[in-house]
Amino acid sequence: MMAVRSLQPPVRETTMTSLRMPLMTAAAALLLAGCSLVPDYDRPAAPVPAALPQNGATLAGVGPTAADAPVWADIPWQQFFTDPTLQGLIRQALETNRSLRVAALNVEVARATYRVREADTLPEVNATAGESVQRTPRNASTATPARDMISRKYSANLAVTSFELDLFGRVRSLESAALESYLATEEARTAAQISLIAEVANAYLTLLGDRKLLALTEETLQSRQQSLQLIERSFQLGVGSQLDVSQARSSVETARASRLRYLRQVEQDRNALSLLVGEPVDVAVPGDLRTVKLVEDIPVGLSSDVLLRRPDIAQAEHTLKSANANIGAARAAFFPTISLTGSFGLSSSTLQNLFKAGSGAWAFAPSLSLPIFDAGKNEAELDSAKATKDIAVANYEKAIQTAFREVADSLAARGTYGEQLQAQNALVDAYSNSLQLSQARYDRGIDSYLSVLDAQRSLFSAQQEQVTTEVARLSTLVTLYKTLGGGVK
Repeated sequence: MMAVRSLQPPVRETTMTSLRMPLMTAAAALLLAGCSLVPDYDRPAAPVPAALPQNGATLAGVGPTAADAPVWADIPWQQFFTDPTLQGLIRQALETNRSLRVAALNVEVARATYRVREADTLPEVNATAGESVQRTPRNASTATPARDMISRKYSANLAVTSFELDLFGRVRSLESAALESYLATEEARTAAQISLIAEVANAYLTLLGDRKLLALTEETLQSRQQSLQLIERSFQLGVGSQLDVSQARSSVETARASRLRYLRQVEQDRNALSLLVGEPVDVAVPGDLRTVKLVEDIPVGLSSDVLLRRPDIAQAEHTLKSANANIGAARAAFFPTISLTGSFGLSSSTLQNLFKAGSGAWAFAPSLSLPIFDAGKNEAELDSAKATKDIAVANYEKAIQTAFREVADSLAARGTYGEQLQAQNALVDAYSNSLQLSQARYDRGIDSYLSVLDAQRSLFSAQQEQVTTEVARLSTLVTLYKTLGGGVK
């Protein structure tokens, strides 16, 4: 009995030894995980001039300086778009637009993917309980006399399975790559929101413009129908000619065809706006092109650094950082991988003794994997990771160049549309006076009706261009607000 006691360790010592193993494993993981093979990240230089072009601001007149005026990206869209109807449409679109909803769901997917990678940096502990039953036939039995034997084993454990010691930063590199991908997706959602706001505003302006053109066409049609009636009456009285009647009738039919075209465009504009908003838009949606007011002052001499605040450029940079982190993971594949598997718990041949003293059990099974021959797979994956980073650098630089071009185009358009609209207004006034004079000369019998017809056509064309120019001027301001990164707030 004494010999038996000397071979049986105390229960307390066995338990402490069992608890010591997972603690030592965790400590080893923390001490050894300190190496990273991720290349140092340096933001590529912006391949554009240091300052945005000022020609648009110069053409439009002297504006505020960059020191005393807010950057357009800092102006909430509610303050930029002051039209109540447009504000309501934008709010509705932000809530119900399906494309924006997909972008938000993509963010959730990317966030969950990052959480999966983040969980890989910590051991995964599982609780297990089980029973195993084994039958040993008489022919294989070692008992005397030989007989069939059935053995049972019960266990309850906490187990860590294949936890990789991140000696060379492979797991942490993958975690960093997943984080940057998540941040890139978040920026993509923000970019989608800005684009949606701008698309709703432009669709609304297009609808108002076409509605104004429709109203103009209907007024023109009514006026020409009245003129046709007067000419037909004059012809019946023997004063006018059949040519005057034919010319007046062609003018009426031209206006009628234009009216049908604008009716179709207004309906299509409403359908496009309904798609953006996500719900049907009323046919008689209120609003007038003359009441739409947008912010027009922009600081002179803005630095090109404001482009870095655009979400699409931030998205491209996060994608570049993700590709940079993947290089670290590809480099780590050339080095050994150490995995730890262990368990601590209870084991007994009978269920009633499973939780009694003397049932403590543990297992520890480390493993090491050293790449020796992989037919060039690891080297190819490293080359692929480096090439992917080079692609990301090119895409980042292209995003900056595209942004610079968009802002430059918007500034140039903004600087000229104001003066073009003034010139168009003067042209409408001139053609209006010309029509009055031509009508007066025709009424006195000095000129034929052809001169009146030409004056009507010229005035109608100038009025149409006047409305189109006003829509384009407002749309340019919307585009400039978007290209400067506005619309986040």
